[in-house]
Amino acid sequence: MTVLQAPPELAADRSEDTEIASGHKVSGKERPSREILTVLAVIGLLAALNVLAHFTPLSMWFFTVPVGVGLILALGKARGHTWQDIGISRRTLKKGLKYGGIAAAVVLGAVLAGVLLPITRDFFLNENYASARTAVFAALVIIPIQTVLPEELAFRGILHSSLQKLGGIRAVLIAGSILFGLWHVSSSLNLTAGNEGLTSMLGSGTLAQWVGVGLAVVATSFAGAAFTWLRLRSESVIAPIGLHWALNACGALAAAVVFQL
Repeated sequence: MTVLQAPPELAADRSEDTEIASGHKVSGKERPSREILTVLAVIGLLAALNVLAHFTPLSMWFFTVPVGVGLILALGKARGHTWQDIGISRRTLKKGLKYGGIAAAVVLGAVLAGVLLPITRDFFLNENYASARTAVFAALVIIPIQTVLPEELAFRGILHSSLQKLGGIRAVLIAGSILFGLWHVSSSLNLTAGNEGLTSMLGSGTLAQWVGVGLAVVATSFAGAAFTWLRLRSESVIAPIGLHWALNACGALAAAVVFQL
């Protein structure tokens, strides 16, 4: 008995359709354009969210950035990215906690050394955290919910996944790190005015302000590269979350300590 078989081309098309429906793969020709659109959409939404969070009345709302990133994650899921693609997986949870814990411990040691050394102590004098109560609340609530979790899920989550699918590790390291640095332009506009160490080094005025912004963009770009390395090494977004939280939270707590010295 002769068994009718579909032509190879039709069979391949059906296989690709099944893969698309299951959310695992798309065709080789479709994948680049699909990921380009995803990357552009994510970047556009992040830029809009940055403006809303810093230059509109929504800047007063605690959940502006978390809700915005939630919508970006929903877009990523709709575009076929799995939780494992985004870096949230039981399989890599232990590894992520291990790398994140080690990185956080290193940061804690460096911050303690910086606080103890008179030559670097003034760089921790951030007026936003002059109160110990404010610093503790920021370290345990504001920083994790408003900054660390949404930024890592956006940059080391969906953007990381899209860039890696589009251009591999090089695209993630270079483009992802630079975009993370540019994300901090708005939040760095008053950096020198609120930090006594930077003010004494750079002075005040418009030029000092933009020099401070430039330094912040460079510093956060390098930080973004470190976060990305941890993400790649651990295959989990938990690792960069640990390092990111340590950098921000330990800085806030150190400021409170220095103000009491």
